Amino acid sequence: MSGLFDVLVILAVVILVVVRQFRARQISADRRWWVVPGVLIFISLREPGLFDAHHPAESAALLAAELLIGLATGAGWAWTTRVWMAPDGAVWSKSTKASVLVWLAGIGLRLGLFGTGALLGVHQGTAALMLALAVTLLVRSGILVWRSQSLSTAVVGVPSHGEGVSPRSWKWKERV
Repeated sequence: MSGLFDVLVILAVVILVVVRQFRARQISADRRWWVVPGVLIFISLREPGLFDAHHPAESAALLAAELLIGLATGAGWAWTTRVWMAPDGAVWSKSTKASVLVWLAGIGLRLGLFGTGALLGVHQGTAALMLALAVTLLVRSGILVWRSQSLSTAVVGVPSHGEGVSPRSWKWKERV
């Protein structure tokens, strides 16, 4: 695929994901949360420019750093996303202002990596960026699904300790 197509795919995914995540969205219980990241991983691994043939060690190090940044960005984004359960039992999420800071930090670190690669003379294609974006989305989605499942498995409708119980029905311990 051409570099222009890759850039358009990356931009479309980022715009779609970012716009959707800053609105309250219900987290569904389906098992397809990994499909979009999976498709991006497949596309990026098919690209021939994942590694620079003239600088294999440097390009591998840059790719590893890119993937670590993707992991950290995805985890940071997931943990700064507000997750709550509605009275009807549906679990909702919405990214916060802290999520914007996580995104900006991730973009800044990626720009730093791109600059480092340029200084080292390493050819960097869009495949590494697409792979890191896929890792970011995969980690974020996985953590959000895990967080939503922990909320939805909580017992709903059970009164907390002492709620709804009159003080007269309490059995007092004898004091010694």
